[in-house]
Amino acid sequence: MTASTSGHPLSGRAAIVGIGETGYVRGADETVLEMVLGASMAAIRDAGLTPADIDGILPPPGFVAWDEIAAHLGIPDVRYTSTPQMGGASPTAALTTAMMAIASGVAETILVPIGWNGYSALRPRPDAKPSKRRFSAAFFETVRNYYGPYGLRSAPWWYSLYLQRYVELYDVPPEAPGAVAVAARKHAQLRPNALMHGRAMTMDDYLASPYITEPLRKFDCCVETDCAAAVVVTSAERARDLPHRPVLLLGGAEGHANPAHELTNRADVLDLGLSRAAPRAFEMAGVTARDMDFLQIYDCFTHVVLLQLEALGLAERGGAPDLVKGGALELGGAYPLNTAGGMLSQGHCWGLNLVVEAARQLRHDAGDAQVHGAELGLVTGYGDLGDGSIVILGRG
Repeated sequence: MTASTSGHPLSGRAAIVGIGETGYVRGADETVLEMVLGASMAAIRDAGLTPADIDGILPPPGFVAWDEIAAHLGIPDVRYTSTPQMGGASPTAALTTAMMAIASGVAETILVPIGWNGYSALRPRPDAKPSKRRFSAAFFETVRNYYGPYGLRSAPWWYSLYLQRYVELYDVPPEAPGAVAVAARKHAQLRPNALMHGRAMTMDDYLASPYITEPLRKFDCCVETDCAAAVVVTSAERARDLPHRPVLLLGGAEGHANPAHELTNRADVLDLGLSRAAPRAFEMAGVTARDMDFLQIYDCFTHVVLLQLEALGLAERGGAPDLVKGGALELGGAYPLNTAGGMLSQGHCWGLNLVVEAARQLRHDAGDAQVHGAELGLVTGYGDLGDGSIVILGRG
């Protein structure tokens, strides 16, 4: 059993005991609520529990509120709920909140769900049920009022403001982000539910893909999908009596760029929230980045993965291109990355699909994608233009 060596009072006190997910599709027949309920029930059943066992719900901001989930699942007594406001960093940040709630006795068993129609919301079909929800945040007010008038109307353009600076400052070759994209696509071939399953990609394919906005090519961008995922977290003590090998929460933290939602006034546009969060999480867990058997890194864009590898301490600033050479991110390499395909090739589920895959790896249930003997792994979250979250997981 993996145990924390840090002595931190939260480390190892809680565990992931149930996981669930939908398919990753373009054009779901279900509403967002229906997808979230399906993934949530799958996670609850996977844990060997019933909705009556759930007493905490931590949904990220967006499409479905905690009380809708509780009402439809028949959860009779919600003792605790909280919603992180960190965009794509929210699901991973919620796991740290779950650690605190369980260790303090505020809640005993917590559901962390997410779902959205990330493809069909902007492409309504006449035969599909419409969504009445849209994700909104202060970040989008900033980009609408200050970036939109200059033609920067979607995520690739916003991110390119600092990703191009990264490329130019450190002479990042295209093969470096290409290594991230190729590894994700290779791993997606091992997951039938991945959107890009059956669609192999080589480095030549990557380099031939058109630019969206420099430095981002088409294959540098995550796929748009309709999907949902959920995990169930309870105490490590209770986890021993449930069906699956517990996945212990050994460490977690969040960090924020300053200012969080605006680039042009930052002293250093490449200073990420993860740069602050990662050292705290590793200290809590009593491990280092190089102890990890695999990495599940939020991959909205390939270059963002490179920045996060550096923020984790695996390379100096500008050193990630050397780190990822020679298949280092692929199964069998030094740092197996996003072993189900990640957001680049499995599906964009706000990164909670990365948590689901991490749990499979540490249960040793990952099939052909299994990292042999995996005992430790990490998951990162990335929100908007630099919010960062991280959780360190261990095989119980």
